[in-house]
Amino acid sequence: MSTNTALQDFEKYIPLVGDVNTKTTLAYKTTRGAVQVVNTIQMAVAEAYINGLEVPDSVLQGLFDTWMPIFFKYFPSLLAPYEWVLKETEHIAEESQELMKVQYDLPQTMLNAMLGESELIYPKYSMGLWEKGALNLEQSQIQMIDDVIEKLDIKDGDEIIDFGCGWGCVPNYILSKFPNVRFTGLNLSHEQCEYIRHKMQDSESYLSSGRFTLYEGNLNDAKFETKFDKILSIGLFEHVGNLTKSFQKLASLLKDNGKVFIHIITVRTPNNISSVYTHKYIFPQGRYWNYDAIPSHDKDLKTIQKWYINGFNYSKTFATWLINFDKSQAIVKDLNYGMEYVKFRRIWRFYLIWFARNFASCDGQYNGNGQYLMTHAS
Repeated sequence: MSTNTALQDFEKYIPLVGDVNTKTTLAYKTTRGAVQVVNTIQMAVAEAYINGLEVPDSVLQGLFDTWMPIFFKYFPSLLAPYEWVLKETEHIAEESQELMKVQYDLPQTMLNAMLGESELIYPKYSMGLWEKGALNLEQSQIQMIDDVIEKLDIKDGDEIIDFGCGWGCVPNYILSKFPNVRFTGLNLSHEQCEYIRHKMQDSESYLSSGRFTLYEGNLNDAKFETKFDKILSIGLFEHVGNLTKSFQKLASLLKDNGKVFIHIITVRTPNNISSVYTHKYIFPQGRYWNYDAIPSHDKDLKTIQKWYINGFNYSKTFATWLINFDKSQAIVKDLNYGMEYVKFRRIWRFYLIWFARNFASCDGQYNGNGQYLMTHAS
């Protein structure tokens, strides 16, 4: 028996440390009890801040910088606030309408100001790639999409579908680069779809070229008559509860020699993670899959290449969004958020500060982005 095997065998008896999925019944129950304590403390701190406790940003940052490395390195099981985070659930996408309400259907003026908007790069709520020398947010998003184009090996003339196409940023940019590519975008958010429909009527937008089709609907129910050369998904699978069923669906839409590219937030810890705070205020039913979770599901699709993108890139993206958010107060404070703006602002500042530090933790080695290139399994 190797040393690693012996250690893993010993760890299953010890609460908190190692892979929670391999624990004995007693160690598992003890671990879940400790998780409830962490959940309570996390929400007490967060809601004190939300409700007006004055805490300098530097203090919040220091709190996250102190505790997150400890959790990532030694006690990752404490970062799974609910049991459903640890395993697949019944539905492909869960609590989808609730997610739209609290996250993606917020006032467009606020989102444009925070995420950035230009003639070519529409708002994009996912990682920018800074490690190649980008000087600003727009450049980082362009370099991220260029990197995807290269890895997915997009060819002119490809039929592509983007699952979770957001405001149409990625399709618009790719259509600008390839005059014969045809794109289908799937999106559940009605407000994002309205943004896209407006662009489809704008002669300056590549979405108006006649080569883009919009499908407003849920991944659970999506049906298409054609199959695609390339399937693309950026930032959707954090909201997917069942990889097995979702890959079965993607495989049914993929041509025989087609390729799938998935980009997600991921963690290099033994178990998936989430947060009781983000579940309540930001990403209902969201989870961050373990880096090896997607390759381990190989029944219908198989992973032929994977990349871990250092958390530095998403940390800098979140830090830039925070700067933009703070700078835009004069134009966004009177919009309708379904609550008092003072509370909304604190909810989002806590989230943006936390995630900027989260992805920077441990030099970006534990919490970053995973990218996966997949083909038919057989």
